[in-house]
Amino acid sequence: FASRLDTQTKMAHAGQIMGMGNPLLDISAHVGKEVLEKYGVTLNNAILAEEKHLPLYKELVDNYEVEYVAGGATQNSIRGAQFMSGVEGLTTMVGCVGKDAFGDQLRTAATKDGVRVEYLVDPEAATGTCAVLVNAHERSLIANLSAANNYKFEHLQSPELQKIVEAASIFYIAGFFLTVSPDSIVSIGKHAAAHPEKVLIMNLAAPFVPQFFQEPLQKALYYADIVIGNESEAEAYGKALNMEDASPAAVAMAIAALPKASGHRQRTVIITQGPDPVVVCEFGKVRSYNVPKIPEAEMVDFNGAGDAFVGGFLARLAAGETIEDGVAAGLWSARKVIGASGCLYPETNDYDHAAQRAAIGL
Repeated sequence: FASRLDTQTKMAHAGQIMGMGNPLLDISAHVGKEVLEKYGVTLNNAILAEEKHLPLYKELVDNYEVEYVAGGATQNSIRGAQFMSGVEGLTTMVGCVGKDAFGDQLRTAATKDGVRVEYLVDPEAATGTCAVLVNAHERSLIANLSAANNYKFEHLQSPELQKIVEAASIFYIAGFFLTVSPDSIVSIGKHAAAHPEKVLIMNLAAPFVPQFFQEPLQKALYYADIVIGNESEAEAYGKALNMEDASPAAVAMAIAALPKASGHRQRTVIITQGPDPVVVCEFGKVRSYNVPKIPEAEMVDFNGAGDAFVGGFLARLAAGETIEDGVAAGLWSARKVIGASGCLYPETNDYDHAAQRAAIGL
C-alpha cells in the first residue's frame, strides 16, 4: 500500500491524521443479562439511544460501580493512533461537545493522550454519553449523542478547521457520523479525492448503519480509499443489499468494487472477526491474517477493541507502511485494550513489529 502513496511522506508528522466523529463519555459497568433484557439490547452491538433507554444512564450511576472513560469510536481510534505512533501532535479530533464538566473531561483526557482537540462547543446541549454494558467480556453500547449530534458543517468550513484539513493527509471517520453530518463527510471525501497523496478511511461502525443509513453510507463510500468493519457489520451490509453471499470475504469484495471518486488507488476493505482471521480485500484479491490467541486470564472486556485495531492501523499507515503492517499493529493494539477495562491504552508502548508480524503469519 505504501507504494501506492508514493507522493506521501514516509515519516509520520504533526497534523497528519484528522478524525471526525462523536466525542462521547463512556459510562461503563458490568451488568447481568437482566439489564440487557430490560432495555432490549444485545451483546456485541451498538445502537443509538431511544426514549426507552434514557433511564439506563441514571440506573448505572445509582446502582453499579461505573467507570468514566473518554470515548466515542472515532476518538478512541485517534487516541490509539497517537499512542501507537508516539509522534507528537500526529492526530487531531473534530466533533461537538457541550459546555459542561463532561465536555471538559473529554478535552482533558484526549489532550493528555497527545491528541489535539478541535471541538465545536454547543452551550445548549449536554455532552454526549455512551452506556457500556459489559457481560462476560462482551459489551453492548447505547449512545445518547446529545451535543455530539449537533455538529455543524459550518465549523468544518471555518478558516481554522480548513488549515487542519489542508495539513492532514489521512482522514478517519466512523459510520456513526453519518447520522450527524453527512455533508461534512462528503466534503472531506471530495478534498481527499482531489489530492493523490491523501486518503479517506471509513468504518462501517455498527450493523444499524448499513441497515438504516444505506443511502448516506453509499455516498460516503464513493470517496473512501479504505473501509474497515467487523463480521456483524459486513453481514448487515450484505443483507441490506440482498447479497446471496454475505460472508466477510464476499462483502469485502463487493465494497472494494463499488464506484470510486478517485482513480489514484483501488479501494481496500478490511473485515475483522474477533478471534478469527482478519479478511483483507486489496487489488481485487482476498487474503486473511491470523489473530494471535489471547489467554482467558488476560481478557477484561472487548469494549473499544475494534477502535484500538483502527488506531494501530492508522499509525502504521501514517508511517508509510503496508496494509499488512497496519493489520499487525492493529491486532496488537486491540489486544492491549482487551486487557483493560474500557478503551484505555497502556502508559508505555513496547510494540515489537517484527514479533507481531511473525505472530500473525507474516
